[in-house]
Amino acid sequence: MKTAVVILNWNTESYLRRFIPGILKSLEGLDAELIVADNGSEDASLETMAELFPSVRVIPLGENFGFTGGYNRALSEVEAEYYVLLNSDIEVPVHWLSPLVEWMDSHPLCGACGPKLLSYDRREYFEYAGAAGGLMDKYGYPFCRGRILGNIEKDEGQYDSPEDVLWVSGACLMVRSSLWKSLGGLDERFFAHMEEIDLCWRMQLDGFSVSVIPASYVWHIGGGTLPNESPRKLKLNFRNNLLLLENNLPRTLGSSRKACWRIFIRKCLDGASALVFLLKGRTASFKAVIEAHREYRALRRPVAKISGKPVKVKGLVGKWIIPHALFSNDKQRKV
Repeated sequence: MKTAVVILNWNTESYLRRFIPGILKSLEGLDAELIVADNGSEDASLETMAELFPSVRVIPLGENFGFTGGYNRALSEVEAEYYVLLNSDIEVPVHWLSPLVEWMDSHPLCGACGPKLLSYDRREYFEYAGAAGGLMDKYGYPFCRGRILGNIEKDEGQYDSPEDVLWVSGACLMVRSSLWKSLGGLDERFFAHMEEIDLCWRMQLDGFSVSVIPASYVWHIGGGTLPNESPRKLKLNFRNNLLLLENNLPRTLGSSRKACWRIFIRKCLDGASALVFLLKGRTASFKAVIEAHREYRALRRPVAKISGKPVKVKGLVGKWIIPHALFSNDKQRKV
């Protein structure tokens, strides 16, 4: 088939009931198929699929392999030109898919693309996870066009032109299957969180672009698996940020020495964050950062010895976004 839309489900039976009918309607008449891969759910997800959506292909994985391992295993069983990684907590309008397919068809060097991500609850605003495409600052802090830190913009058409970015949210991400396979899919060390940023960054290092296509948009609930205040989510974000930099900074900067120095600075900033958590009495968050660094040391690989020409990557901002965002009166426009 042309396009496989693959939902990786884990204990979100209520979302399957709510959103699959709309997805199926949106795929009518298209060369596309919906597939649900189940990451060992313990709720009634599989029973619901069999009862309400018997025509939808289900790939039962048997256990929870995380976002990375789940998609790697599921997509190894799927043949299509394009894969769409789609969260279970997303509502789609009828014509969301065609602009993405048309963009990929007409831009053979685009490795991945995605829609504008809007909030399910505040539908005129961007959604935190991906907004209008993802960027990253000098020290590895991700942010979005339409969202910096907790500042989320109203969608007033300010990002309605296609744009090359560093990353598109894995909540709704179309990837070229041939490139997915050549890059080995997602890095399973991540388990969940920031793995799509790593994939998109590796795509750019391989000579492909990553684009946000605002003619397509979806509504995302967010926090369906781990709530934003979860210490485990915090740990995964801090740990995976370091893995992300380790994977991609040496070739991006053209120097393993510069990459190691940048990662060292990021570790120091993480330590400052941990201290702030401790002073605020957020001991679970403090412990999460410490545990994140411990796990990173266990998972890290030696930084590749590189000394040469930097690889140009779109979507990297040469400043530290946190003080800029805190002290700028025009947070988004001046980035």
